Amino acid sequence: MFTGIITALGHVRSIDPIAQGRDMRLLIDTPPAFLTDPPVALGASIACSGCCLTAVEIGADWFAVDASAETLAHSKLGHWIVGSRVNLERSLRVGDELGGHLVSGHVDGVGTALTATPENASVRWLFRVPAELSRLIAVKGSVAVDGVSLTVNEVRGDTFGVNIIPHTASVTGFGTLQPNDAVNIEIDTLARYVARLAETA
Repeated sequence: MFTGIITALGHVRSIDPIAQGRDMRLLIDTPPAFLTDPPVALGASIACSGCCLTAVEIGADWFAVDASAETLAHSKLGHWIVGSRVNLERSLRVGDELGGHLVSGHVDGVGTALTATPENASVRWLFRVPAELSRLIAVKGSVAVDGVSLTVNEVRGDTFGVNIIPHTASVTGFGTLQPNDAVNIEIDTLARYVARLAETA
């Protein structure tokens, strides 16, 4: 589990196809402190722009993960190139501060950044999501966008809006996000279960 509070920005150093090209191994550069305080263990879970992935190799300032065909098909990882920025968060430990909301690292789908409009001291970002996800996003509810825990400020049909303060933009990939960019979307776990209960009622 994660909190949606990004603690480091990484970059894709290399991408290598594995399993006859159906899966891929990603090597991700990190700030050194991200892996050493405390030391990351081999096999640890790391959220990479919202995707929970397992560290299969670890270096002084990099780690490698394997992304399956399933992950590539249902997230934006399949569109990453060398140099792509990656929002990083280590898994939640018992006793850690829960500053965002509980995030599983299981991406529900891919959305599209639409517009960024200055609004007082922040920026209002609008995103479009698949219809099956939009019904699960509520005003003042939580959503994870590329692993960042955010509060939803508006919902209109298949679009929703969030406000990004300067601090968030400076420590996450929001600082370089552009309209038409793809983003990983994870809806709030509670919304997922409420929807399931409604289906079976």
